[in-house]
Amino acid sequence: MDTFLTSLGIIELPMNCVVVISEGKAKLRVLPEHGEYRIVTHQGKVKRMRKEEGEEF
Repeated sequence: MDTFLTSLGIIELPMNCVVVISEGKAKLRVLPEHGEYRIVTHQGKVKRMRKEEGEEF
């Protein structure tokens, strides 16, 4: 996996992140401290990525 990410040109990654690849495009998103990251697909393709953050009560 590290070799794959290096070949994408990603050298330094954040401690907690997600890499999503769709239709040959790669997008990296840092995960929120508290919350969710939703990946919405349509017909097998990524349509949107949505971050929903929260906080401890």
